[in-house]
Amino acid sequence: MNQLALERERCLGTGISPWLAPLAILLTDDLALPGYFDRVRVLERQHLPREGAVLLAPTHRARWDALLLPHAAGRRVTGRDCRFMVTIDEMKGLQGWFLQRLGCFAVDQGRPTLASLRYAIDLLGMGQQLVVFPEGRIQRDGGTIRLQQGLARLAQMAAAQGIQVPVVPVGIAYGHAQPRPGDRAAVCFGPPLLPSGQGRDAARYFTDELSLAMQSAEQAARTAVGRPIGRP
Repeated sequence: MNQLALERERCLGTGISPWLAPLAILLTDDLALPGYFDRVRVLERQHLPREGAVLLAPTHRARWDALLLPHAAGRRVTGRDCRFMVTIDEMKGLQGWFLQRLGCFAVDQGRPTLASLRYAIDLLGMGQQLVVFPEGRIQRDGGTIRLQQGLARLAQMAAAQGIQVPVVPVGIAYGHAQPRPGDRAAVCFGPPLLPSGQGRDAARYFTDELSLAMQSAEQAARTAVGRPIGRP
């Protein structure tokens, strides 16, 4: 990590704790997920790049999403961590203290700062795995997927600096709209998409393409848990 990136990391208060991160993985993968869910399935994992910069674009259906993604794509699987871009509200209090030490960093969705965007590009430039929820918040109804354009613009900014970033659509599903103990859960990775072009029209086109790909991945995940789209 270069000096400017280190300064941005110190400014944002991020970084991965060498003791807390392995403990979090142990508690999540070996206790929380198997203790709460009857089964967790990971589908189409061959679409997940094992090296180089990657943007994961998952649907957002529950707080469990943030535990399922590292389980499906984290260091036990790919040898690297999921670096989450989260909202400012999620980085408050004790929860924020933990999230900071697990490599998460905040972005103001209404007025994102250059520091947070540049730090995201720093991570991609180092070949990291960055997670952005393009819906912006939890959407429990699972209807038509409507995305914000922030992820597309981030990919454009990275491309402008010579960093080509595949974007992997991810569908996440549970046995019920609000996950219950004993539910099944599933994560499905779709084929990576490569953004092209610059400007608003290109961002809008890619966002629409990504929305359809996420819808397809979520349909596969929901089918796997016995709740295909169209069924409550």
